[in-house]
Amino acid sequence: MQGLIGPPDYSQEPSRHPSLRINAKEPFNAEATRENLISSYITPVEFFFKRNHGPIPLVDDISSYNVSIGGLIAKSIQLSLDDIKKLPKHNVTATLQCAGNRRTAMSNKKEVRGVGWDVAALSNAIWGGAKLCDALKLVGIEYNTKMTPSGGKHVEFISVDQCKEEDGGPYKASIPLHQASNPFSDVLLAYEMNGEVLNRDHGYPLRVVVPGVIGARSVKWLDQINIIEEECQGFFMAKDYKMFPPTVNWDNIIWSTRKPQMDFPVQCAICSLEDVNTVKPGQVTIAGYALSGGGRGIERVDISVDGGKTWIEASTHQKDDVQYIPDDISSDKWAWVLFKAVVDITEDTEIIAKAVDSSANVQPEHVETIWNLRGILNTSWHRVRLQIAP
Repeated sequence: MQGLIGPPDYSQEPSRHPSLRINAKEPFNAEATRENLISSYITPVEFFFKRNHGPIPLVDDISSYNVSIGGLIAKSIQLSLDDIKKLPKHNVTATLQCAGNRRTAMSNKKEVRGVGWDVAALSNAIWGGAKLCDALKLVGIEYNTKMTPSGGKHVEFISVDQCKEEDGGPYKASIPLHQASNPFSDVLLAYEMNGEVLNRDHGYPLRVVVPGVIGARSVKWLDQINIIEEECQGFFMAKDYKMFPPTVNWDNIIWSTRKPQMDFPVQCAICSLEDVNTVKPGQVTIAGYALSGGGRGIERVDISVDGGKTWIEASTHQKDDVQYIPDDISSDKWAWVLFKAVVDITEDTEIIAKAVDSSANVQPEHVETIWNLRGILNTSWHRVRLQIAP
């Protein structure tokens, strides 16, 4: 497209923070350290996880950049970035989480395919932009529309990057039209992140942010928005990011038997400690994050310091000086909560954290029960080991 280019190689990649843990260099995939991840409720841009499937696109002429809206509608249009900025601006605090978060721990039980992520393949930001539902009104799609007169039931987003999984074509994904056209779903055409212009790694000049679902649906470097009849048939919708049972392997998998993953389950992880730690006897701080998909709040985070025999409840918070109340108007419904508990440790032990969301969903105890060949949605109890220093 004019103005935005998806380069064929990695010779013009942006610079990144040196503290990031690099899980793949080309395409670049990296996460913050555990400590940096929970250093603040809003993740600094330099620590926000980087998830890519090809070289980072380049803008050569922002004045000629535009996004098309077409497909099963009466008339297609082209919108410049200035056109989008003329729509009402909204700020939405939302956590994006890669479906492969905590994949390494799943792979340690039985090998899976995919980039190996620790617990930091997610981050929380304040996204600024126009609501997608307002942009859709420009082509005659009213709020809360389930189907257009021409039969459109899904909204497809197409990037300009070049992905090997798409044989060099662009990344693409879709969401249901009723979600895209619902003002309360807060789906954004975002051009700002934490009050600043998006940087290249995170989708400059324009990206989609779909709160409450796996990050794979929040397409960066946006080129096209298409109203389509069925779900997008791109690789990352049709042949990836689907949840299969442990009995399915690469010899018997039938991709069409499962729907593309959208909402993510309840999740939490300890970030104040590594997998194995040597500590002195006494007080130890257990801190981390918890979140759930679909806008569901976190009801509580349970901590065990004796391998799951007994439990205590951690404190939870979001914004400073504002009490966190699950599903309350004062809380950020699309964002994580941070938790903390201070415990006394006198001997070697296993620390466990598990979260419960506002619908009473709880994390599964063992990773084996949710193991899947793509290693997605590892939401099992998070465990770390403490060894008393001699």
